Amino acid sequence: MNEHDERGTTMTGVDPSRLDDQQLMKELETIHRTRHDTLLYGSNDALRAHNERMAQLEGEYLRRNPRRLVSAGRTREGARERRCGEAAAPGVSGS
Repeated sequence: MNEHDERGTTMTGVDPSRLDDQQLMKELETIHRTRHDTLLYGSNDALRAHNERMAQLEGEYLRRNPRRLVSAGRTREGARERRCGEAAAPGVSGS
């Protein structure tokens, strides 16, 4: 289904705000699974559309889940600690 926003640009797919939680997760899983192929082999228009749709879906997920669990290892501080720990770990090569 194609819909149009107030600026007249075409949007592919259902407005993410109209999806239930299960549908939203399915859409997110699909778009993340197809990302690599779109980046490598898609036209510029396909990549632009993919970027826009991904941003819409991810934005809706974040809107619905403002207090989602954030893994400490996925923060800047956690990444720094992980790098320091890896370098200091015995038997771990630095290259």
